[in-house]
Amino acid sequence: MTFCLSGFRSFSKLWKNNPYLGLVPGYSPHSLFLVDSYGIWNRQRWFSLKTVSPQNTKALNLLKAKTRYHRKGDEGSNKQVSSDSPHLFAAGAARKRAEMNPQSKEPVSSPVRDTIQLPTRPLNSEEWDKLKEDFKGKGNFENWISSQITYSRSSIDVAKSLLAWVAAKNNGIVSYDLLVKYLYLCVFHKQKSEIIDVYEIMKVRYKILEPAGYSLLIRGLIHTDRWREALLLLEDFEKVMIPSKRNYDDCIQGALLHQDVNTAWNLYQKLLGHDLIPMLETLEAFFDFGKDIKDHQYANKLLDILLYLRNNQLYPGESFAHSIKAWFESVPGEQWKGQFTTIRKSGRCSGCGKTMESIYLSPEEYEFLKENIMRNVIDGGDQYKKTTPESGIAW
Repeated sequence: MTFCLSGFRSFSKLWKNNPYLGLVPGYSPHSLFLVDSYGIWNRQRWFSLKTVSPQNTKALNLLKAKTRYHRKGDEGSNKQVSSDSPHLFAAGAARKRAEMNPQSKEPVSSPVRDTIQLPTRPLNSEEWDKLKEDFKGKGNFENWISSQITYSRSSIDVAKSLLAWVAAKNNGIVSYDLLVKYLYLCVFHKQKSEIIDVYEIMKVRYKILEPAGYSLLIRGLIHTDRWREALLLLEDFEKVMIPSKRNYDDCIQGALLHQDVNTAWNLYQKLLGHDLIPMLETLEAFFDFGKDIKDHQYANKLLDILLYLRNNQLYPGESFAHSIKAWFESVPGEQWKGQFTTIRKSGRCSGCGKTMESIYLSPEEYEFLKENIMRNVIDGGDQYKKTTPESGIAW
């Protein structure tokens, strides 16, 4: 289904039709700027006025007359100021603008760009010191360079040399932000031993982590032998807030990776219990794991997933569709054969010739639904079934 947003084809039409722009008949969208000099102070006062259309010239003349007045200066002299005086953006007014804004004489310096080349190899302490001296940007150098290394997904060795340099300068202490950025690189490059090392450091130093720290540790630990500790982190996370569906997806895939099917299904039910919509990758993992498994209970759960997709109008992608097809064809004792097909506009399948179930109600189905709602919901039959006799009599 395609949704179209109708709008104005031209900005002028939008201008004319917007009731909040302060335009009324007889006014044009221009401004008249009037100058009001105050004797020796040489101040300026600005008035933004709508110019009046030719049919309202009397109002314009009256407006001009009201802008002429006399003001006494400190020396007792009178000076007449008129709206006919040239405004500050007229020709030849550059000198006056310079006198009013002396600070504008100073050139505005352009922002300094950081031209530091990111290292492609581990650096020693002297090289990091030299790189910091060349840093001309604002803010903390360590945070900036770690962000750049993380963004460019540099090698682990480069990031590790940065942490060693920072720790040497701060009595072995590395900030939480630097640890999280380093952890991201470890997870991205799937460095299991480094992930465990960072986990041990953070477990000792911090009792509670923020969501990004929990998510990275969970995703990193599920691929290691200590994957069950990711489940403990998920439980700690649940004490603070509801984890994301990505957190549950990581734990479910970790459980399936290590052949713990019951834990995976329990996590799946917990995910649904939080009213979270599971990721399609999570559901695909269940089908991939179920290939060539002769387990009726597991097969029924996969069929429940298909019903969940149908009832919630979730449509699998190509990879997920291949997994569903492969699972049906791998069921022991069954002779399923799947193929990809197209559906015609009439709803008929080009492969089997059957008509797909429509999401729209037929006239007969609509009348049936209408009658049931009127009879069972609106009317309700005997009103005393849902009310007391007193309330029924009062009604």
